[in-house]
Amino acid sequence: MIHTGEKPFSCSECGHVFAHKEKLIRHEKTHTGEKSFRCSESAHQRIHTGEKPFKCSECDKCFTEIGHLIRHQKIHTGEKPYKCPECDQGFAHKAHLTVHLRIHTGAKPFRCSECGKCFSHKKSLALHHTTHTGEKPYACSECNECFTSRPPLIQHQKIHINV
Repeated sequence: MIHTGEKPFSCSECGHVFAHKEKLIRHEKTHTGEKSFRCSESAHQRIHTGEKPFKCSECDKCFTEIGHLIRHQKIHTGEKPYKCPECDQGFAHKAHLTVHLRIHTGAKPFRCSECGKCFSHKKSLALHHTTHTGEKPYACSECNECFTSRPPLIQHQKIHINV
């Protein structure tokens, strides 16, 4: 599963997928409010304090953890060590390669809990979910008309420019 990116364990609450059942079980507790761990680890405490001691020397962006800084710096170096075995496209982050591989495999790990429709991207599932909820979180600042996603909002806002 590490090599294929397969994640067969899916949260019935939000659709998040996991490679290991134990991680799914731990994740499900986030929905119930049950706390598995105490947050005493200093790196985790930074989430609460907002402290970001690791600063990028290229763009001054700051991070809570050194690993996040190192991952970020690949943007500046252009390093793309993760290669697609199908088309040889390179990626700076392993997670981006994992998502890309779904193009070749046809994998759709994000399943709608309402209708069962599956999606290859989490954002696509979230957008689809608005068809069930009727939610329209993107509002026009000019006339307050609401939309399910950003592209129709941007298209709509052009009518206000030409007035």
